[in-house]
Amino acid sequence: MKKLITSAAAAAMMAFALPTHAETATTTPTATANDPYVAYLFTYFTGNHGDEEAVRYAISEDGYNYKALNGNRPVIDSKKISVTGGVRDPHLLRGEDGAFYMVLTDMVSDRGWDSNRGLILLRSTDLINWTHSAIHFPDRYKGQHDLKRVWAPQTIYDPEAGKYLVYFSLQYANEPDIIHYAYANADFTDLEGEPYPMFIPHDKKSCIDGDIVPFKGKYHLFYKTEGHGNGIKVATTESLTSGKWVESPDYKQLTKDAVEGAGTFKLIGQDRFILMYDVYMNKRYEFTETTDLETFYPASQEVTMDFHPRHGTVIPIRASELARLREAYPEK
Repeated sequence: MKKLITSAAAAAMMAFALPTHAETATTTPTATANDPYVAYLFTYFTGNHGDEEAVRYAISEDGYNYKALNGNRPVIDSKKISVTGGVRDPHLLRGEDGAFYMVLTDMVSDRGWDSNRGLILLRSTDLINWTHSAIHFPDRYKGQHDLKRVWAPQTIYDPEAGKYLVYFSLQYANEPDIIHYAYANADFTDLEGEPYPMFIPHDKKSCIDGDIVPFKGKYHLFYKTEGHGNGIKVATTESLTSGKWVESPDYKQLTKDAVEGAGTFKLIGQDRFILMYDVYMNKRYEFTETTDLETFYPASQEVTMDFHPRHGTVIPIRASELARLREAYPEK
């Protein structure tokens, strides 16, 4: 495994050319009355070429209207943290310990959709300075000669194991993309053990872009049916690694256009969730709403953005975090 680690102190000394995904109510420390959630942080990338494949930030104070930070420029230098030089599909989680955990696809898509073989783990206490490790699967694991791609990792805390579980889709040879998992080590710099299949749909066809939401005693996995429908379906389980999933047959997106990159977050102080997804052929992002993670409706408010995001995640943030981000990465 090639490991790239930058401490906050080291990051301050490095001459970066640039300034150096869905929280749910059941997996993240609750904001206190003295330090409530007041806004939302959207972490995303913007496209398939050059520095479009890099992490960017935007903020919203209502969950519907977003303004890009840092002039919509990257907030992390992809070349300094990746093997390929590009990153996609940022997922950001506020951990049980109050730290932030980000995972990324390590990929330059101009080299082809089957060109990447790894992912990136990052950890921060302030959303600005990050430690990071690139996990290149052919170096980390044996028998990876027919691995074609590693896509769209995400992280969730597994209370049964007391560890952070990283899940992602893998494709080998001409087999379908299947969502696998591995636990992260204690300092979030490596994966423990071999990747193991997490979810295999009944039809045995490809599934990618998994997004897991704990809700009312179950885990709801939103996923894309890659190459056969190109829509979002849901499966549920009571245990993340049990392999026992109940699949919902219907698609959840409210458009006939192809979609990907499901991301789910809960509105602050409300019982409503937003399911958002990338309508990637039409270059637009769509928000829908739900209270039960089963039935979805159009967003109750107009959604505005002064940027065009690709697959990303949204988490709520506190006033101190909002102020720190605005100071580090002004909107213009």
